[in-house]
Amino acid sequence: MSTDAYNGAAIVIKALKDQGVDVVFGYPGGAVLPIYDELFKQNHIRHVLVRHEQGAVHAAEGYARSTGRPGVVLVTSGPGATNAVTGLTDALLDSIPVVCLTGQVPTHLIGNDAFQECDTTGITRPCTKHNYLVKSVNDLAKTMHEAFYVATSGRPGPVVIDIPKDVQFDTGTYSGPSNVQHKTYRPKVKPDQDRIEQAVELLLNAKKPIIYAGGGVINAGPGASQLLSELVRMTNYPVTLTLMGLGAFPASDKHFLGMLGMHGTYEANWAMHDCDVMLCVGARFDDRITGRLDAFAPNSTKIHIDIDASSINKNVQVDLPIVGDAGRALEDIIKIWKSKQRQPDQAALDVWWKQIESWREKKCLSYNQDTDVIKPQHAITRLYEMTKDRDPLITTEVGQHQMWAAQHFHFEKPNRWMTSGGLGTMGYGLPAAVGAQMAHPDRLVIDIAGEASILMNIQEMSTAAQYRLPVKIFILNNEYMGMVRQWQELLHGGRYSESYSEALPDFVKLGEAYGWKGIRVTSAADLDAGIQEMIDYDGPVIADIAVDPKENCFPMIPSGAAHNDMLLGPVGEGEEAISAKGKVLV
Repeated sequence: MSTDAYNGAAIVIKALKDQGVDVVFGYPGGAVLPIYDELFKQNHIRHVLVRHEQGAVHAAEGYARSTGRPGVVLVTSGPGATNAVTGLTDALLDSIPVVCLTGQVPTHLIGNDAFQECDTTGITRPCTKHNYLVKSVNDLAKTMHEAFYVATSGRPGPVVIDIPKDVQFDTGTYSGPSNVQHKTYRPKVKPDQDRIEQAVELLLNAKKPIIYAGGGVINAGPGASQLLSELVRMTNYPVTLTLMGLGAFPASDKHFLGMLGMHGTYEANWAMHDCDVMLCVGARFDDRITGRLDAFAPNSTKIHIDIDASSINKNVQVDLPIVGDAGRALEDIIKIWKSKQRQPDQAALDVWWKQIESWREKKCLSYNQDTDVIKPQHAITRLYEMTKDRDPLITTEVGQHQMWAAQHFHFEKPNRWMTSGGLGTMGYGLPAAVGAQMAHPDRLVIDIAGEASILMNIQEMSTAAQYRLPVKIFILNNEYMGMVRQWQELLHGGRYSESYSEALPDFVKLGEAYGWKGIRVTSAADLDAGIQEMIDYDGPVIADIAVDPKENCFPMIPSGAAHNDMLLGPVGEGEEAISAKGKVLV
């Protein structure tokens, strides 16, 4: 342990270095200039200058989600901190480890409405896992290391450290990160073995089982995804994934039913509804999965594994709660299953798979391809087919394009899919792609976007240009806020109130203005050539793909409906969408 004296700003940099941080996303201002001065004096940590603090946090999220390591943000006081709030809330809801350093006015001015002062700890308390206001330089090193522990242990999440300017100038001693823990925060990692035994018995005796996994499996590390695959193949049970869990199990595997939830597949949602034993691992039964709570999987025995005890019984009452790390729990289930030397009821399982295959025959993700107008589903499908050998990293904005990407872009491994799930943040995808590209400079990184969402943080094109990041933006341009328009069509009588994207920029010229390559594709016949041109260009590209403006995203669970009461898309032109129960709804 070092006992040398350093100023607070130098302590911050030493702590970041000792935590293995190699990239910081930020924007300077008066209250953090001492830290920026220390950044200037070293070469171990690279700083990425974003164009908006919201973009800094999303970039840190993209970095974190593509690497499994915490993302780090540095912003100034007042508006710098408040601009970061959207990103912090996004990271909290999606369980992304982020450490955000915010500058603050000197301690003697706190509470005086000083220039660029705000109550950062008060504002960020509801949207962070934990936050700190450091009032003494001698607490700074310990706080820095503790923040990384809190952000990455248990259920990951964002942590804010608010550092007054005088603390950055003051001199204190530095201590390293060895054995740092929070004095009260001790997440339970090892699951209760008696409950694991009960879970195995329930699974062995199931007639219509299903495994439902979410982003918690990915957060538990690549080993957890491998264990999930082993369990599924060992049991021959069907598996479905949440939006945040895509990639935790290979999409090409015959056991995979597709994504479930509001825009999930017919077979996944019906299997969830009709199952008799449900194993939920690393998911939280959010409303986009359950639909109407009183109709959710009504005849099932529910097993819920989650490292966050507060998530259990929060939305859905379960029969067997298990608190612990997803990877450890899956490992224990596999071990005990093998030790039993028993097999499930194969005859019942055969009947169950036969039922699932009949649901699959609905081909709920099919769409009309007999047209020169580019269908958005076709655009995603071709993008997938032409890039899958490159093992790309995919980010998205939020809206119809996000759901089409989840449905038609298939992920074989974790940490390839980065999207805003819980908060649904328009403007997430581009800065997240910047963060992912910084972490993986040689990988193909594509932001699948809508023409409305991309404008939310379009300024980050400048960041990509400055750091020569070959990010690709793939816009499905339907000239509407597509998901808003879809809900207005289906639920509000086709009254398209303020959902038409008027006064759009020329995205090709916009790309050129930022030093990017711009591409526009307007017909299905030219789509493959446009995608190939985007992929081949050694630099950032914005591709404007003109898609059918009237296309809706199906299947869809309407608000307030049961999770098995889905709207299914029309099969042909002029046909009405029908619900899964056969009722004409549109």
